Amino acid sequence: MSSSTSTGSAWNPPHRQARQRTPSAYRLVRTPPGPVDPPLLDARQRAVVDHPGGPLLVLAGPGTGKTTTLVEAVAARIAKGADPARILVLTFSRKAAVELRDRLALRLGGAYGPQATTFHSFCYALVRAHQNSDLFSEPLRLLSGPEQDVAVRDLLAGHVELEHTGLPSPVRWPDELRACLTTRGFADEVRAVLARSRELGLGPDALGAFAARTGRPDWKAAAAFLAEYLDVLDMQGVLDYAELVHRAVLLAERAEFTGRLSARYDAVFVDEYQDTDPAQVRLLHALAGSGRTLVAFGDRPVDLRRSVVRTSAASSTSRTGSAQRTAPLPRWRC
Repeated sequence: MSSSTSTGSAWNPPHRQARQRTPSAYRLVRTPPGPVDPPLLDARQRAVVDHPGGPLLVLAGPGTGKTTTLVEAVAARIAKGADPARILVLTFSRKAAVELRDRLALRLGGAYGPQATTFHSFCYALVRAHQNSDLFSEPLRLLSGPEQDVAVRDLLAGHVELEHTGLPSPVRWPDELRACLTTRGFADEVRAVLARSRELGLGPDALGAFAARTGRPDWKAAAAFLAEYLDVLDMQGVLDYAELVHRAVLLAERAEFTGRLSARYDAVFVDEYQDTDPAQVRLLHALAGSGRTLVAFGDRPVDLRRSVVRTSAASSTSRTGSAQRTAPLPRWRC
């Protein structure tokens, strides 16, 4: 009995034995980034980094160090005492935004860095912060590309069903296009029309007026479809990407809001400027127009008519007139 008692007291469960054999457990510890030597810059890159302020458009070919120059320009401003919270860095893809944040954090030695985000993320935060709680009880949701395709095709199929039942359709498509309404190619064309119209700041009324001036019944039908499509988005509490940027621009250009928005930032940097559309250029004008510090980096060739200097000097009237004179719609393909 005594031997069994002593054996029981000496016995340890397997998990305790393993714990005893491992005096310390492994822990993942974040290693602070070490100091990074600044890259060697040529004279033109150094001129960009030393830019004192105001609008600046930097043009160079792919792989020539534009992003490196952007990072160094931001780091130089912060080294001179600029508040990182008052610097905004915009790019287009999530991957590019993550890379920019990582490179800035490494260059700044882990110190608090500026906001580096995509145009769409910035626009969503802006629209979400000023969302009308009476109209939308839930946060606005962004439509994915496939979801938008389904929405457009469902609306087009509904027009066909209404015509088959003899009921009036809200959209009167020209006879030569009716056979195309249920095809995927035509739905893709309609999506392109919707996006291009909103990029140019055109609503259903403006698009309809443009169609009347040019005598295009297909564009008149597109204007009616745009109105129906926007009503459906509002009822569902969703936005597509073009509509998201359009609504952010409308917010940013409101007289009572423009001053507060532009006062948030002392400098705005844009990577891949050649990919901007007219709506995003208007957003940049609201953020850092009128001669404020806006540094944009773009590949050659870039449309110099959309340069930062011209963006800063353009008036609201000239932008609206230019948009209304531009043909926003492609040739239809079924």
